[in-house]
Amino acid sequence: MNVQEIADLGPGDRSALFDRDAGIEAIRDDVRDIVDRVRTEGDVAVREFSREFDEVEVGNLDITDEAERAYEAVDDDVREAIETAADNVRKFHEAQLPADWREDFDGRELGRRFRPLERVGVYVPGGAAAYPSSALMGVVPAKVAGVEQVAVTTPPAEEQNPITLAAIHAAGADAVYRVGGAQAVAALAYGTESVDRVQKVVGPGNRWVTAAKAEVQGDVAIDFLAGPSELLVVADETADPAFVASDVVAQAEHDPNAAVVAVTDDADLAEAVAAEIDRQAGEREREDVIRAALDNDASGVFHARSTSEAILFAEEYAAEHLSIQADDDEAILSRIDSAGSVFLGPYTPVAAGDYASGTNHVLPTNGLAKITGGLSVDTFLRSTTVQRMDEAALGDLRDTIETLAEAEGLEAHAESVRKRLEE
Repeated sequence: MNVQEIADLGPGDRSALFDRDAGIEAIRDDVRDIVDRVRTEGDVAVREFSREFDEVEVGNLDITDEAERAYEAVDDDVREAIETAADNVRKFHEAQLPADWREDFDGRELGRRFRPLERVGVYVPGGAAAYPSSALMGVVPAKVAGVEQVAVTTPPAEEQNPITLAAIHAAGADAVYRVGGAQAVAALAYGTESVDRVQKVVGPGNRWVTAAKAEVQGDVAIDFLAGPSELLVVADETADPAFVASDVVAQAEHDPNAAVVAVTDDADLAEAVAAEIDRQAGEREREDVIRAALDNDASGVFHARSTSEAILFAEEYAAEHLSIQADDDEAILSRIDSAGSVFLGPYTPVAAGDYASGTNHVLPTNGLAKITGGLSVDTFLRSTTVQRMDEAALGDLRDTIETLAEAEGLEAHAESVRKRLEE
């Protein structure tokens, strides 16, 4: 890779870096047709699209029992790893649970309570591939939040991957369906003969899944519209170029469209990181995927004229994953507000968060970290405000309420207060 100077970036370069999108517009019409057919034809359409897109003849969509059997059948070391990761994810998300509260505000008893959604759908990528971590990241927080019915959809294969199924079961899913792509999102959003309708659809997926989430949004809630995976590393002269490069290469391994960036104010480190990325990429099994991601316009190794320029670059990029490998990483973090998940120090690889540290890896991409966070217990909760006032407390607010109500032309609002106090 060639090192680029941030100061030399033109408008087109900056747009490619900072105006990333999920790449769904080109397929929206096709996805709309899929969604409409699943909504009207149910299981028949789901099976037809599975045959067309997955090349699998699907009989029974419900494979909940198969997931339970897979959990018992996988190797002991795999099951132990799944359980360890699940336990860490569970503990982290249990710490997020908010408590109901009531307080006195000058005679007004005001408070807030939290209740889980009742039915949630989690999309777990897969088919023949294994993505057990995505199952844990979607299902566990929902169950911690108290969701009663968590349904999982995962793409069909001639033989479903047992590790993914085992993780789905370990995470606590209540129902598992072998359906993928846009048709899975539509089935969860509208229900079919086999799939129960849910209130919210969450989880990562390809652009067909993302486009389908955009299509059903409004009829059902979603988490967010995620694009290809992203990483930005901010490093100083104390960073180990091999560590920086290993994180960049690991993230590039996800997808040819992944966006991977390293930025530093040390020119020598920038050159060393670029060389190390090229070397490590050549040693990986998915070298073709990695090099495609490295060639993306939203990827690169960048030299900043100062730490402040590197920080401003990172804030504008608003990466899904932000790694800070620097002597004073906390000082740098304090100046960056926009990132999906942050990894501090040389011994905190992004892979730790992907699998087992406990934080969630379903995160906002395409700059959405500027306005939202990743999947959490909050994703599956709704809040209700609660209030109680006695006559004296209402009397204290009488003039304020009546004045504002009458200013808005809502005389009955004002009268609802007068009637209570005058009688």
